[in-house]
Amino acid sequence: MNTKNLVALSLLVGMGAVLHTVIPGFFLGMKPDMMLTMMFLGIILFPEKKSVLLLGLVTGIISGLTTTFPGGLFPNIIDKAVTSFAVFGLLLAFGKFRHTIVGIGVLTVIGTLISGLVFLGSAYFIVGLPGPFVGLFAAVVLPAAAFNTIAMVILYPIAKSIVKRTKIANPALNV
Repeated sequence: MNTKNLVALSLLVGMGAVLHTVIPGFFLGMKPDMMLTMMFLGIILFPEKKSVLLLGLVTGIISGLTTTFPGGLFPNIIDKAVTSFAVFGLLLAFGKFRHTIVGIGVLTVIGTLISGLVFLGSAYFIVGLPGPFVGLFAAVVLPAAAFNTIAMVILYPIAKSIVKRTKIANPALNV
């Protein structure tokens, strides 16, 4: 991992932190996690184990510090660490579809659903949930999956173009 990659990843995490902070909690203290979109984008653009580990830990900590969910720090850290490697594994498994808009959209939906399940599950065991699991999943995770997918379908082509033009991570895009 070189300095250019670290700078690009930090920019994605910074944008995700701003988006995560400004989106208000709307259902029992929970809100859609736009930090996931930036984490997924970082994993897609820089598909290396070190980058995935770094993204998972950093986005988990920042999401946990900016969450409106009561006691959400540790569930966020667990969620992002697990989700980052799950998405990385799925990205590698997608083969030739991993850099198409449809493949990226499907990856984002699945990743957001995994994230929601892991977050709610870990929150249930660590701090408890403010409402029923199914209700929280339906009211927050499913809309977040749709919202994140739309955002990713818009952002991915732009980010891919920028990365190719600036030659930040050409080897990573060919993985």
